[in-house]
Amino acid sequence: MKEKFLPAFRGVIDGFRDRGIHTQYILALLAVTAGLLLKLSSTEWTAVVLSCGMVISSEILNTCVERICDMITGEFDERVKLIKDMAAGAVLVSSMAALITALIILVCHIGGGM
Repeated sequence: MKEKFLPAFRGVIDGFRDRGIHTQYILALLAVTAGLLLKLSSTEWTAVVLSCGMVISSEILNTCVERICDMITGEFDERVKLIKDMAAGAVLVSSMAALITALIILVCHIGGGM
């Protein structure tokens, strides 16, 4: 069992070396800190954890796609640009969903509900 999870854990740890992924880890840590300060409910914690996991996962996949594309060709290729743009778009979509989730939770705690 260990041999199946060890490479995955190494991949998560290796993500710290990539600036984009590292940034997402920091933002997730800030979200957890805010959650502790706001004393989130279990439902809100579920939304925060899922949002953070979604953004970090999409950033890891985006980084992998970019690196694979760079390995395949070092020259400009419109098809590679499209692939990279779409992968980056996935990060944007997940990040926007996480931001909206955070704003809903924040408004409920600071503004007294929605």
